[in-house]
Amino acid sequence: MSARRVVPAFGVVMATLLVGAPRAGAQEPGPPLAIADNSFLIEEAYNQERGVVQHINAFQRARGADSWVYTFTQEWPVLSQKHQLSLTVPVQRVRNVVSAATGLGDVALNYRYQLAGTERWAVAPRLSLLLPTGRAALGLGAGGSGVQLNLPVSASLARSLVTHWNAGATVTPSARNALGHEATTTGYNLGASAIWLARPAFNVLVEVAWARTATVTGPGATASEHGLSINPGIRWAHNFSSGLQIVPGIAFPIGVGPSKGEDALLLYLSFEHPFRKDGR
Repeated sequence: MSARRVVPAFGVVMATLLVGAPRAGAQEPGPPLAIADNSFLIEEAYNQERGVVQHINAFQRARGADSWVYTFTQEWPVLSQKHQLSLTVPVQRVRNVVSAATGLGDVALNYRYQLAGTERWAVAPRLSLLLPTGRAALGLGAGGSGVQLNLPVSASLARSLVTHWNAGATVTPSARNALGHEATTTGYNLGASAIWLARPAFNVLVEVAWARTATVTGPGATASEHGLSINPGIRWAHNFSSGLQIVPGIAFPIGVGPSKGEDALLLYLSFEHPFRKDGR
């Protein structure tokens, strides 16, 4: 999920959490209706089912600012639904008071384990390796490899209401800034969402996401900032006889508290399909 920080509320929350945006149409464990996953800022606890791959596209642009981030995530089950590997590739545009840059951000390699899962609740911790593929000198990356851990928990409160809860942390032992100064940075994220399954192929959701991020300010020195966003949105599904499911979505992250005024537009598009004829 992890294009490193674009602007405080806009890139902070999306970049941290989109790493684990899961797949559509879970079987076991899974949600009670067809598209109870496919969230935007909050990671859900349903691994990809066996024999099915998902391709996730997300684009977020800050309102009134020349900053945006696009992420592509591909998720694969490994042997069974217990294990999932995925790759997240971010492309972003960042701007500060003196310059702007567009390019590749820090790529994430992700592993998720389906620790628990029933029709009522699921847990799937994720461990990610963040690769320093973005140029720190341009503000496109952290400047060093990092590790991210996120714990998503999903619970069905009723047939038409699903909630998701997140808690995580990111550590970059040798982060660098544009001047080449190095320090260890630590960030944290918390989040929750409620999904109303209005129809089997149409959902209404609201997410709340908070993140604390750190930046290098000098040799061995860092500074922290907080981002808080409320994200109302909708998503819907198009199902095909071939097994292909396409899920578009749109949401409007609203910065509140320390992120007041940092609003954005978020566009989502997922493609999920079997990669073996027997679905195994």
